Amino acid sequence: MSDELNIDDFLAQMPHGMGGLNEKMGIELVEISAERVVATMPVEGNTQPYGLLHGGASVVLAETLGSIGSAIHAHPDRLSVGIDINATHHRSATSGVVTGTATAIHLGRTSASYDVVITDERGKRVCTSRITCALLPKERLVG
Repeated sequence: MSDELNIDDFLAQMPHGMGGLNEKMGIELVEISAERVVATMPVEGNTQPYGLLHGGASVVLAETLGSIGSAIHAHPDRLSVGIDINATHHRSATSGVVTGTATAIHLGRTSASYDVVITDERGKRVCTSRITCALLPKERLVG
């Protein structure tokens, strides 16, 4: 599926929309397809005690993007579940919004992997992540 999807239509198909954690963190989808997913997240409210963007917040953003892309790729016969994620934090962000862009590196029958680059408002790389999701038969997870 290479065409970009309508975000509202996609979210309407999800049992819990974006999910509670994504909503609490202020993650907003900008573009979605199996090949590329883009979203933004505010730094404010997602910081650690020194006022810097929390590394865990970057990982949540990366996992959200990779999970959405792999879910689109897996649809309608399979569901995706994250099985591996890593992140390298390059620089801090203290304000504004960060943007995550997930690009597919493998779209297979049983797994999907994405490179995720998170940048600040100046376009500077804040974090690089890679996520792999297993694509499991629906009946194994639902029902």
